[in-house]
Amino acid sequence: MARKKRVGIVLFQLGGPDSLEAVEPFLRNLFLDPDIIPLGPLGLLRRPIAKLISSRRSIPVAKKYAEIGGGSPIGALTERQRVALVEALSPHIEPVAVTAMRYWHPLTSAAVNGLRKAGPLDEIVLLPLYPHYSYATTLSSLKEWRRVYGQQDGGPPERTVDHFYDHPLYIAALVERIGSVLRQFADSSRIHLVFSAHGLPMSLVEKGDPYPKQIEATVRAVCELGAKEHTAWPKTHLLCYQSRVGPAKWLQPALTETIERLGRGGVKEMLVVPISFVTEHIETLHEINIEAREEAEKCGIATFRMMPAVGDSALFIGALKDLVLRAVGIEAGPASTPLASAQIGTLKI
Repeated sequence: MARKKRVGIVLFQLGGPDSLEAVEPFLRNLFLDPDIIPLGPLGLLRRPIAKLISSRRSIPVAKKYAEIGGGSPIGALTERQRVALVEALSPHIEPVAVTAMRYWHPLTSAAVNGLRKAGPLDEIVLLPLYPHYSYATTLSSLKEWRRVYGQQDGGPPERTVDHFYDHPLYIAALVERIGSVLRQFADSSRIHLVFSAHGLPMSLVEKGDPYPKQIEATVRAVCELGAKEHTAWPKTHLLCYQSRVGPAKWLQPALTETIERLGRGGVKEMLVVPISFVTEHIETLHEINIEAREEAEKCGIATFRMMPAVGDSALFIGALKDLVLRAVGIEAGPASTPLASAQIGTLKI
């Protein structure tokens, strides 16, 4: 019997403060990232600017974290995904999976140390948990990996999954989650389906960031599959963006403006779908489920629902499993669904 491949798997995420005391250092790490705030020739000012912004923003941001339990759940939820993925992969390979958070623990350095302590590996799969590629998320995380891990001559080959925004199992996981909430409406065909993605500065879009086009493709795929699987799939859907920071121009329309417009137009029922988030964190639990909900009530919207993130659902874990196995050249059999256009290759930064 052939030996199973021993594969290191690095799950990349943004991370979040696990306590109120961690809010300020988390924000400082965020604003120190040149892929988040490009300063060009003023790069020498990055550290004092990051310190100033994080100090000022930490108080109001900490209040929001206090309202969702005192910290971000993203660490625990990502760990559940990691454990489920290891279980799903174990019949096919010997997985050594670690998590690399970009701005809070466990940081990329911890992931690197974890793989090195695990011993020899046949291959490494770099798997950002961002379905849609962006300079601010995927590229930033992969740059940090390269900075910390370095160039390993003679080391195990690396395979990188750049995106999976239209992987069939990921789309199916979203449709499944939406369907579970649609059942809460008397006539779901009449509600407004509002897809909300994390925003992005237009400066990055103008540089060629593919994120908005990939978001739009996910929305199209979800609505096409949803209409096939649900007889009462909503007839109206919209795409908007959230989490804008600072005065710069960001992707439009904004979530709050969309809710206001729908309320003025007499809409009474809506379901918000956090389309770019695979776990719950402050953007879903506070920005949508508290702030947007309050805005909806002010605007006369009587029924407001939010789709839960795909999390560790069987379909989503199945998508991640398929991505890893295909990255290392293993066919999982009939249960493996062909990829749409998920990009797999060697890391080039």
